[in-house]
Amino acid sequence: MPERYIIEYCAPTLAAIKTGNLFSITVCSWEEACREAREINLVLGRRGLRAVPVRRRGNRALIYLYRPAFLKRDLLDPDAAEILRKRGYCPENAKTCLIQLLRHLSRDDEFPHEVGLFLGYPPADVRGFIQSPSQGVQCVGFWKVYENRDRAEETFKRYRRCMECYRHAYEGGKSLEQLAVQL
Repeated sequence: MPERYIIEYCAPTLAAIKTGNLFSITVCSWEEACREAREINLVLGRRGLRAVPVRRRGNRALIYLYRPAFLKRDLLDPDAAEILRKRGYCPENAKTCLIQLLRHLSRDDEFPHEVGLFLGYPPADVRGFIQSPSQGVQCVGFWKVYENRDRAEETFKRYRRCMECYRHAYEGGKSLEQLAVQL
């Protein structure tokens, strides 16, 4: 299991301060990517997390690690729901939304812009990116910020501190399961 990648790229999701993260791993086949996701789910499923293989390109597989309860909450946000409806999603059903997103991610060469809603990004920033990826950007961190720069920068600091703390704890002997907050 790619524990180091999960710690490095998904610490805020493990800590329950972010909805989800994407990370990639080296694999030989789609079956191997699915096996890795199953292993992750065996360890982290008890902590309210879920891993789903998204796509494979060459020897790299993209995995989405997320908190289903947070995703459901985020997609029902009125601003997020409006964005999703305009893009053909039914935000009242998070599972159906995820399946639709996974189809886009596996088939399309480019990431669908609404992916930010599945990662816990503010709907206003996702909307700003959809409208104009390069115009109106106030700052860039874990995502491009179009509104509320101060709040976003504070969130970026929290994510960085979390990643650093999790990295140190993992290097100090804490297991992945011990680091995942249970809700």
